[in-house]
Amino acid sequence: MSNQWDNNHDYHSFANVDEIRVTHLDLDLSVDFESKKLSGIAELALDFINSNCLDLYLDLRELNIFNVEDDKGRQLKFNIDKRDDILGERLNISLVEQCKSVKVQYQTTTGAQGLQWLSPEQTSGKSQPFLFSQSQPVNARSWIPLQDSPKARITFNAKVTAPVGMRAVMSAMNDSSASLNGEFSFSMEKPMPTHLMAIAVGDLAFGKIGERTGVYAEPEVLQAAVKEFEDTEKMVEIAESLLGPYPWGRYDMIVLPPSFPFGGMENPRLAFITPTLIAGDKSLVSTVAHELAHSWTGNLVSNATWRDLWLNEGFTTYFTNRIVEAVFGKEQAELEVVLEYGRLREELGTTELSEQNLPANVQTQDPNDAFNRFTYDKASMFVHDLERRLGRQSFDKFLYRYVQHFAFEAITTEKFIEYAKQTLLIDHADCIIEAELLEWVYGCGMPDWFKAPVSNSLDKVDAALAAWLDGAVASELSTQAWRVHHWQYFLNSLPEVLSQVQLMELDECFSLTQSTNAEIACDWFRVAIRNHYDPVLPALSDYLIQIGRGKFVRPLYSELQVAGYESEIKEIYSKARQGYHPSIVVQLDKSISLD
Repeated sequence: MSNQWDNNHDYHSFANVDEIRVTHLDLDLSVDFESKKLSGIAELALDFINSNCLDLYLDLRELNIFNVEDDKGRQLKFNIDKRDDILGERLNISLVEQCKSVKVQYQTTTGAQGLQWLSPEQTSGKSQPFLFSQSQPVNARSWIPLQDSPKARITFNAKVTAPVGMRAVMSAMNDSSASLNGEFSFSMEKPMPTHLMAIAVGDLAFGKIGERTGVYAEPEVLQAAVKEFEDTEKMVEIAESLLGPYPWGRYDMIVLPPSFPFGGMENPRLAFITPTLIAGDKSLVSTVAHELAHSWTGNLVSNATWRDLWLNEGFTTYFTNRIVEAVFGKEQAELEVVLEYGRLREELGTTELSEQNLPANVQTQDPNDAFNRFTYDKASMFVHDLERRLGRQSFDKFLYRYVQHFAFEAITTEKFIEYAKQTLLIDHADCIIEAELLEWVYGCGMPDWFKAPVSNSLDKVDAALAAWLDGAVASELSTQAWRVHHWQYFLNSLPEVLSQVQLMELDECFSLTQSTNAEIACDWFRVAIRNHYDPVLPALSDYLIQIGRGKFVRPLYSELQVAGYESEIKEIYSKARQGYHPSIVVQLDKSISLD
């Protein structure tokens, strides 16, 4: 269990949070679409943990710093004294004496990885530009100078000046009735991790879902979004029954343009959501449940470093499944766990055994590498195993007490282990022992006693697949009652190698190439690419140009590379690249050359 790393240290931040801690941020920003820059002042309130320390270290990435002064108006010396490809830069501010706060006047640059500026043509309405942020894991520093570490929880107030007629929203309390006069004010009075700092500006309308839930979206998308996510208020109530009162006041969402690189982002009070979830049949809204679940596991109790991401994602993935079960039924919940394990099994077969534990070994790597199937799905299987051992009623008590115990704290893997030793292993000594707990967390691969999840609902898919492979005609298969999850399971269970005739039959019978469900389309395209079924290429090109969600674009480009479609990759990526979020472009540029 021991290693050369200090597990309490955040290796992805230059900030000296253990000596001087930023506790509050006052932000005054102007949004300039013409120059594609934010400019303004960040005032950081300071708490001196080490009274002798007069050097304040902040995280930056490609920010222009014009001036720094303390709360008495004295100009402070500053310099950028460290640079790193992954971490960005360190801003070293020399303080004259202990002070209440410092003000940093700054401007973002066009290289800000945490901001995407869209032209009117890249939006649904085609009339106004759009801006949105993506701060997780370490991109907040590209649009705000701060201590960009999950250990450094802050409260904040913000004033945002935007073009008249456009709406600005943030991960704070938003006023859906605010005048579009170009001036917006925000307040977040509860301490939150800096990677949850978020902003969006565009032609945004608001739709009410419940008393404390609603959705912002471009007007052209709003009605469909409200209908798709109409169960959100019910989800909040279910979540509260498990983990206690919703701690953030409101739970609103914003549906972003298709270039948003994730399914969702759990920014408190304003979850960011991809439009690819709007399938018309609520089949993909478990992602909404996932972002909601983060309100407790991730936002309320946070990872202290990116090594500890599994504490966020594993508990949240499990908790999501409980919400889905309560709202949509046991069958759908079981299907989602089986598909989850299918994703994990695929990664188990392609990842070095030493990397298959829950803490992410990313101390010297890009923290984006922590977002893998082990921090999500293996960690979720661990939590499911705890529920199985303790029984649901006893496990729910443990989970509730755990969340309340660490509310508004950032914890390490080791702090969780220590807490489990003092509670779980004592109260349920007959159900789990320390060696089993440690095997789950630090062991590589899956524990010997692990049993893969199953769903009787998939028997009909297995039977249909077997029949088809045995010569049955696709049109005679009984698929009318299949959900999205059944189709995903079917596509992921197909043999690696299929003939052109087989692929053509499936496509003609089920219109897979033209599927409007982003999940089904992605899974089908992967099957088609590896078997060189070229009729999909026009639709695949359109898909990769229109959608920027990393979950889809990364594996599809990877499949194309493995299959040898080099010229097609260059043609598609040259058209799609300008529409992708900067954080996705950085990742794809490493493997795709347009030279």
